[in-house]
Amino acid sequence: MLYVYASLIGLLSGITSGLFGVGGGIIMVPAMTFLLKLDVKTAIGTSLAVMVPSACMGAFKHHHLGHVNWPIAAAIIPVAIAASFGGAWLTQHLSSETLKRAFGGLLILVGLRLAFGK
Repeated sequence: MLYVYASLIGLLSGITSGLFGVGGGIIMVPAMTFLLKLDVKTAIGTSLAVMVPSACMGAFKHHHLGHVNWPIAAAIIPVAIAASFGGAWLTQHLSSETLKRAFGGLLILVGLRLAFGK
């Protein structure tokens, strides 16, 4: 059953990644903690490992569709790499419960902004 759930998580996260530019954290982390019973820190790390090839494939297709602004991407990439290292480092200083609540709060804020923001 583990592999069935993992495959369903991959299917849903792949579709949402290509369609909306999200899927890794927003879909995989909650699904892995709920369905696969992973600790949130392990779910985050696993999600990041899965996102690399998935994001590359999505970026490749969006590039061919003309949907990538490479100068902006080039400006964001170095800072995002450094910040992601820092974020991963911070997980060792936060409890899983605190991290889970912070992640849930972020999802709520982003959802409200997307639903009601201009």
